Amino acid sequence: MNSLNIGQSLLTIKNKRMKNVINWFNLPSTDFNRAIKFYSEVLEIEMMRMPSPDGFENAFFSNPQNGGVSGSIGSNPQQKPGVEGATIYFDVNGRLDAVLDRVISNGGQIVMSKMNIGEFGTIAMATDTEGNLIGFHSAQ
Repeated sequence: MNSLNIGQSLLTIKNKRMKNVINWFNLPSTDFNRAIKFYSEVLEIEMMRMPSPDGFENAFFSNPQNGGVSGSIGSNPQQKPGVEGATIYFDVNGRLDAVLDRVISNGGQIVMSKMNIGEFGTIAMATDTEGNLIGFHSAQ
């Protein structure tokens, strides 16, 4: 793909609401209750606990204002948290500084400070209390 095509693709992203290609994610945990507390506090959301068919428990991220991508924290001990692999970015539009403060105060660590990504906003990365690498994005 040449630079003209990349530029046109970025313009399309900026000017149109893209349909989500991803519709679900699951973050593993080593201490399920601690993970629920971390995400509830950091993102200021209510997590919904529910058993899963495999006999383990999940806690679902809720966002009633947005029918888009959602996910859960899982308690399956066969799934291991880590910093290798994919990174999930949470939408924290206009709240990035406050979210990063709550990451630290709730036991997480900032691994990449706020970075300006031009007209697309700002991102930062952290590890949660379980050792998962997570990202945060603010368009503002």
